[in-house]
Amino acid sequence: MLLCGPSGSGKSLLAARSGLPVLRLDDFYKEGTDPTLPTVPHSSDIDWDHPGSWDADAAVAAIAELCRTGRTRVPVYDLSLSARTGAEAVDIGRTPLFLAEGIFAAELVTRCRELGVLADALCLSRGPVTTFRRRFARDLREGRKSVPFLLRRGWRLMRQERSVIARQTALGAYACDRDEAMGRLADAAAGRCATARTAA
Repeated sequence: MLLCGPSGSGKSLLAARSGLPVLRLDDFYKEGTDPTLPTVPHSSDIDWDHPGSWDADAAVAAIAELCRTGRTRVPVYDLSLSARTGAEAVDIGRTPLFLAEGIFAAELVTRCRELGVLADALCLSRGPVTTFRRRFARDLREGRKSVPFLLRRGWRLMRQERSVIARQTALGAYACDRDEAMGRLADAAAGRCATARTAA
């Protein structure tokens, strides 16, 4: 199962409540020193909400290995440092389903479908104002970036939220609220959507 949605839409909370093993796709961000990182137009800020700030190939490889063997090693990423601080093992055992969640999950829909490991892809949507409040409170609490950066990013993302959801649904994710997402997760866990022995 792939779970995407705007930053702050509640993906991590939903993933935790799902009861499924979780692969955190945010751990595949590029290092802050990577020269290929995109910037916000007309600004020197790194655009951490652009797919170019993230290593899709490594994320797909981890998903494929989890589906094939039930285990993989992934980076541990510190958002406040914009850096990888280590690596850890992810072991899902023999479960037939796991959740890969992150703001760029929709970028993987086609590739996971082609690999035959996609059970479903969901885009969580809660509304721009609610998402802005949740995102800012979370990022401030966790000290992810400086306050001026968080305010600039939050305002920009609030204005862009509808286009973000439109892009993610165009890539193949199904837009829904938390309750509908939980229902579709339950259906997939019961085998009503799964397309492979182990599926993301």
